[in-house]
Amino acid sequence: MKPAVEIVIEKYRSNLYVLAFSICKNVQDAEDVIQDTFIQYWSAKKDFASEQHIRAWLIRVTINKAKNKINTFFRRNALPLEDYMQTLAFESKESSALFEAVMGLPEKYRVVMHLFYYEDYSVGEIAGILKLTQGNVKVRLSRGRSLLRNILKEDWEYDE
Repeated sequence: MKPAVEIVIEKYRSNLYVLAFSICKNVQDAEDVIQDTFIQYWSAKKDFASEQHIRAWLIRVTINKAKNKINTFFRRNALPLEDYMQTLAFESKESSALFEAVMGLPEKYRVVMHLFYYEDYSVGEIAGILKLTQGNVKVRLSRGRSLLRNILKEDWEYDE
């Protein structure tokens, strides 16, 4: 099973873009990563077992390409998080504050939090995608939640 590239792009582009941006923190780099991911999908001589297999494969490729991108010497035109936040539409101020707080987390927590809360993956699925143990994923989720709690608590105390 290998759906047409157009169908896959339509279905996964926005989610993969957010994931790539959460790692790269740069609009241009995230777009490059997504383009490279779909080119790799198009050129792959691979049959996928299911829709979940395609999604997991795309996420794994996106994460790997984004990590490679941030490790290159020529990282240029970085867009500050504040500028990017202005281009996004959120349902409420709380959603915006939460997204900003998640984006401020260290990468190892940010990626796990994104996959768990925004992509609705289970701990076991995340462990498989990131090649971690389930225990390690649970620890990262716990520590990420703790960091978010502290960040958001400070914001709430500051507002009062």
